[in-house]
Amino acid sequence: MNQKNLLSIAADFVQPSINRGIVLLSAKEMDKMRRVGKLAANLLNHLEPMVQPGVSTQALNDEAASWMQAHSAISATLGYAPPGHPPFTGSICTSVNEVVCHGIPNPKQILKDGDIINIDVTPLLEGYHGDTSRTFLVGQVSATARKLVEATQESMMRGIAEIKPGARIGDIGAAIQEYAEASGFSVVRDMVGHGIGRQMHTEFQVPHYGKRGSGVKLRPGMVFTVEPMLNEGTYELKFLADRWTVITKDKKLSAQFEHTVAVTDKGVEILTLA
Repeated sequence: MNQKNLLSIAADFVQPSINRGIVLLSAKEMDKMRRVGKLAANLLNHLEPMVQPGVSTQALNDEAASWMQAHSAISATLGYAPPGHPPFTGSICTSVNEVVCHGIPNPKQILKDGDIINIDVTPLLEGYHGDTSRTFLVGQVSATARKLVEATQESMMRGIAEIKPGARIGDIGAAIQEYAEASGFSVVRDMVGHGIGRQMHTEFQVPHYGKRGSGVKLRPGMVFTVEPMLNEGTYELKFLADRWTVITKDKKLSAQFEHTVAVTDKGVEILTLA
């Protein structure tokens, strides 16, 4: 798939009909986003002890689906089918090692010692979406894998620290890129963060690289994801035949962390904290 098509893909899923115009959420809507954001974070906490050698990605998926149902939520990803893509069959995304994003849970995919796995969850509660992901270490991992995962999380937090009224989207990407590249890793260009609320994707896009002072100006009420993906090698990507799974072109490791955040009068609020 060429770069033009790749750039149409948000970091979670292809969005064929993103709403035009930036959405500012009301105080009531923000309360709903806090509830679903906390739910999403707690889901990852619930799954974390299961991330062990010998566990299948399907088992993680099934536990996540049961947990969401028990908490009056559903998965926004299950059955999602934009034009040109088959319905997504997972309640979560499970992206292992060289898989950058959109990994499909599979009973035959068994975690092994030394793997890294990103688990991306998007529960839907009371009409609002919570979106968050973490990359977990499976057993004893290599020094490179550990450094990549730690750098990815830190780059996300440095990007989030830039968020405040009057700042620009480019400030977020620049902070992420500066830290990632100083750490010896590349930043994926073709997957981006996005606005979120009643819909899984709304305007605008949040690149994880860029120039300070560029892009959309941030205003209170904006809610969006910051979800950098850092690669051990090249930032170039490749799609698998299932039309969902994205891997690194050189098949080296990739890691991702994601939070849903809100711009407030005073700065930023991370909505996907447990």
